[in-house]
Amino acid sequence: MVLHEECGVFGIISPMTADVAGTAYYGLYALQHRGQESCGIVVNDDGVFFSHKDLGLVSEVFTTETLSRLPKGNMAVGHVRYGTTGGNRRSNCQPIEVNHQKGRMALAHNGNLSNAAILRNELELSGAIFHTTSDTETIAYIVTKERLRTPSIEDALSAAMNSLDGAYSLVLMSPQKLICARDPYGFRPLCYGRTQDGMYIAASESCALKAVGAEFVRDLEPGEILVFGPKGIVSRREHCDRQKKKLCIFEYIYFARPDSTIDKVSVHESRIRAGRILARKHPIPADIVMGVPDSGLDAALGFSMESGIPYGIGLIKNKYIGRTFISPGQNERLDQVKIKLSAIEESVRGKRVVLIDDSIVRGTTSGRIVKLLREAGAKEIHMRISSPPFLHPCYYGTDIDSEENLIACHHSVSETAQIIGADSLGYLPVSELGSLIGNTGYCSACFDGEYPTEIPTDTRKNRFEQKLSKKETVAL
Repeated sequence: MVLHEECGVFGIISPMTADVAGTAYYGLYALQHRGQESCGIVVNDDGVFFSHKDLGLVSEVFTTETLSRLPKGNMAVGHVRYGTTGGNRRSNCQPIEVNHQKGRMALAHNGNLSNAAILRNELELSGAIFHTTSDTETIAYIVTKERLRTPSIEDALSAAMNSLDGAYSLVLMSPQKLICARDPYGFRPLCYGRTQDGMYIAASESCALKAVGAEFVRDLEPGEILVFGPKGIVSRREHCDRQKKKLCIFEYIYFARPDSTIDKVSVHESRIRAGRILARKHPIPADIVMGVPDSGLDAALGFSMESGIPYGIGLIKNKYIGRTFISPGQNERLDQVKIKLSAIEESVRGKRVVLIDDSIVRGTTSGRIVKLLREAGAKEIHMRISSPPFLHPCYYGTDIDSEENLIACHHSVSETAQIIGADSLGYLPVSELGSLIGNTGYCSACFDGEYPTEIPTDTRKNRFEQKLSKKETVAL
């Protein structure tokens, strides 16, 4: 089992016809770190939808020629995907488009529903036919079902939210409106901003707003529905304050870009704090502190600030390869580690090294990195992790669906250090997680097992994949 990042959503509405596809492209490019399996853009040109979606990176799927075929319009929604539920197949590319009796809809989703299997089964028993294996199609079906008996698309979404449980940040486009929604727990981030020429932009992270020249306005509140349409901006809060806020703490540790701000907390500053805490909780005499690029760098800087040990660059990342965790197979993942990172011998030879990384999942990657530094001549390697040990599955969008291969579930800290080849190992204490963000509400279930929702009965990532394959076989 390997750890994967989230999805990223993006939406734009313009007061005039504009190159909204081009703007969405740059927004998705800024969110590429959240998903590297597939991406897509749907453009709304006066109520007519045009789309392009495919497997691959944003720069691969949207060439100059491809973008030129998408018309100008006044709205667009976009998505970058790593599928925590459902396989890597083209039919799972988002945004999902729906034609129904009252119009059209395009939907992009970040997160996982904890009751997806129950909802999908109910829909199938009522006659629904699914073409994808993702949670997003379930959401689209429920919204469409509610739309047929409600006066507006925002009313339909509000009604649908009564059925949805778990994590969902949504950007939804109808012929006349752009609608954003965040689940009542606020598991996943969602914010919006405004450009100088009057465009409104919604995105998973504030870094995407900066990328397209939009000024950050604010984050959506947990449970909030925000409607951009002919009547201006309307905030609906009937689902707000229904649950205690449970923003995924791993957004700050790993998922989000350091230049993003989520719920008024700087991701960069939270990682600096993590490094400072590690220096206090797990001090060690050393000659240099270094981080594993990219998500370990800020924490390494914090460790250096607190400990007084010089900060240095000892690992270089090949910028032309995606995150290691993206590879679906173990052999591919090891091959990528070999070409992804290289050690700077002059920085580490003969030195006692403090190595900072964001997490350890199964330990294979950590072991390979430690070996790289050993081969470069490091005298000692003391590994410090800016998160607690992973002990439990996540049901809200992080791809941890089993305890079977989590190294911390089967080995003590000292045993793990021995397995990965480090001289010592220290994790961020669970009790210090609140310190990273000022003790505001957060979800840390993957570390402490305290789940905000009911635990699903079927937690397999591809639980709908097999079901759909059987149907396809029967159809043949």
